[in-house]
Amino acid sequence: MLTDTMTVFSRELRPTLRNPFTLIIAMVQPLVFLALFAPLLPGDKSDALRWFVPGIVVMSCLFASSMTGSNLLFEIQTGSHERMLVTPLRRPALLIGRALKEIVPMVAQAALIVIVCLPFGYRLSVGGALFGLIILAGFCVGLGALSYTLALASKHQEWLFWTVQQTVLFPILLLAGVLLPLDGGPGWLRALAAWNPLRYVVDAERALFTGDVWRSTTVTGLLAAAIVGSLGLLVGVRAMRRSD
Repeated sequence: MLTDTMTVFSRELRPTLRNPFTLIIAMVQPLVFLALFAPLLPGDKSDALRWFVPGIVVMSCLFASSMTGSNLLFEIQTGSHERMLVTPLRRPALLIGRALKEIVPMVAQAALIVIVCLPFGYRLSVGGALFGLIILAGFCVGLGALSYTLALASKHQEWLFWTVQQTVLFPILLLAGVLLPLDGGPGWLRALAAWNPLRYVVDAERALFTGDVWRSTTVTGLLAAAIVGSLGLLVGVRAMRRSD
């Protein structure tokens, strides 16, 4: 199982390593949000960046991981996925290896975002940020697995994948408080946000990137990422087992 998973992982990662420019292209939208929203936040510029940059890192992870199912859709259309299904590789490895691949682009994009912000006075705790990336990795794996599950479910209707992905993506993003604080929002909005696991991940990243490790947000963020990761893999493996 481990060997099969690593085989799929390396297969999925190889195109990204051959063409790393795709990572930069994927960062364009998060960086645009950073440039347009950060100046609107009150307070000192460095304080605004400490609040905003971790959210942008999470947002880049959300965008990239939620769209990975499109790669599987392309393989289904070209027959590549069908050929993978008849190999000796175990079905769960086909899903888990793909999902684990999402960790590498996430780390690379996070590093690039931080490097871009350093000249503008942004400072972070390296140890806290590394712990934050571990939490974010669990979330990426689960979200990537759910994206692949959606691709398998919409293999005969490609438009369905993009409709669901876009419909769910932005409410989750806005209800996580990535772009604007939710503290001053109406009660119904804060009640909806309380059910959004991404919000707890964002709160954990903001605390950890500043070095404030021993906060309750770290525990809740870790728990939320673990739930999404476990649920995503459980649903994804089940869908891959039933794939034909």
